[in-house]
Amino acid sequence: MTSAAGASPGSELSGDPYLPTHGNGGYRVLHYQLDLDYRVVSNRLAGRAVITARASQALSRFSLDLGRFRVQDVRVDGRAARFEHRPHKLRIKPEKPIGYGEAFTVEVRYAGKPVPVSGRWGDIGWDELTDGALVASQPNGAPSWFPCNDRPGDKATFLLTVTAPAPYTVVATGDLVTRRRGAGASTWVYERNEPTAPYLMSVQVGRYDVVPLATAGPVIQRAAIPPRLRRLFGHDFARHGAIMSALSHLFGPYPFREYVVVVADDDLDDPIEAQGMAVFGRNHLDGRRTHERLVVHELAHQWFGNSLTVADWRHIWLNEGFATYAEWLWSEISGDAPAAAHAARWHAWVASQPRGITVADPGVDRMFDPVVYKRGALTVHALRRRLGDEAFFAFLRSWAGVNRHGTVTTAQFREHAATFTDARLDDLFTAWLERPALPRL
Repeated sequence: MTSAAGASPGSELSGDPYLPTHGNGGYRVLHYQLDLDYRVVSNRLAGRAVITARASQALSRFSLDLGRFRVQDVRVDGRAARFEHRPHKLRIKPEKPIGYGEAFTVEVRYAGKPVPVSGRWGDIGWDELTDGALVASQPNGAPSWFPCNDRPGDKATFLLTVTAPAPYTVVATGDLVTRRRGAGASTWVYERNEPTAPYLMSVQVGRYDVVPLATAGPVIQRAAIPPRLRRLFGHDFARHGAIMSALSHLFGPYPFREYVVVVADDDLDDPIEAQGMAVFGRNHLDGRRTHERLVVHELAHQWFGNSLTVADWRHIWLNEGFATYAEWLWSEISGDAPAAAHAARWHAWVASQPRGITVADPGVDRMFDPVVYKRGALTVHALRRRLGDEAFFAFLRSWAGVNRHGTVTTAQFREHAATFTDARLDDLFTAWLERPALPRL
């Protein structure tokens, strides 16, 4: 950001060691209000974003992340502001400098054809489907559809209003507040009261039936699916209520009011988690529950990744290692192979890979490497063996509860685990997290 004295070298940098140009410094976002109008046939999005933030230093100018749109107007605290927009930064100079600690609002009106952010992980963000759209923003795709401070640690609340043609259902992350039907279009309003990282906000637009996912328990569980896939879905997701109950017992109460599964009528390489939501492709349904482990994985992310969000991307193993270990735990609970058998199998697989990896800091090129997922889960399993089941599962519930809706780091994880044993854990964490060589299991 810049101060009242002028530009600083760190302007437009987030401080994330992996994605320093995504996200911005100098302020924290408190709330996003997004009003969107989406035309499916032309793939055109018109938006108005009102962002409430608080300055963490004096600002004479600041920036937001925003993709390839035409910006029509920018106002700061109701006053027209000078701006410059070049993908993927919107640089703003308010009429009056903003003082340290002051709250301020930014209103941005923009329009255009939303396109995903292209990079080393392919196309990330708002993406057209054969008939509709989906949003999958991890790790840097949020600016493909709204102006934001695109850093995982800057969590805020959201109020999202989406208008789309009447034949389409809009499912967004958040609790549905209201739906208004108009002439040829419907407007859907969703509220996300829990602090949420921009990459975990999502919009799904399609010709979906909305049906119950599970009928028992305290959590509202719904699904949005193409009508023709209802039979397959009914079989493949039949155990979802049991999975929710099992994970809630292991990790503590589900951290949101509801959970929504969306099945797009297109093939997807991998399922996608968002806040209170998971998105699967039609290829993940086959009537044989072949992909049930992925159902467990995505649900586990609601605790590990979404409620507990990494402060920066170095710590991604805290998302993926725990979600992978949840797969092994469900296998154990449901009467299939115990977690120890999965650990032995994947330990052998990791040992066969040509390069070691430092799990606690794998580097930007390998942050989504399967070794991070599997070795992260092996780290969790090694901790379970060291603590014993009673202390280990008490630790899991405490870790998820104490950090509910917050941000976490590997150092916090280590410190918290140490409170559940009188023995030192430094040797275990050093071997599994800080050194590339794979320890013995």
